[in-house]
Amino acid sequence: MAEQLEFFPVPSPCRGICQSDARGYCRGCLRSREERFNWMRYSDAQKREVLRLCRQRWLRLQRHGKEDPTDTPEQPSLF
Repeated sequence: MAEQLEFFPVPSPCRGICQSDARGYCRGCLRSREERFNWMRYSDAQKREVLRLCRQRWLRLQRHGKEDPTDTPEQPSLF
């Protein structure tokens, strides 16, 4: 399938909080180790898919109430 022409690059969701949680996801952007390391190699479509997965992970954390307010960074929310 042909990839849609994009005028702007897909920005990295990195928030500068590079710590892994118990499941291996970054506490700042919720990407897996593989997603973080391969971000620059991914196509724009792959990057959008990673962002979609990060959004799902964030919503799951919100539903289960696992967001620790003392652990919340000072940086603006990605979502």
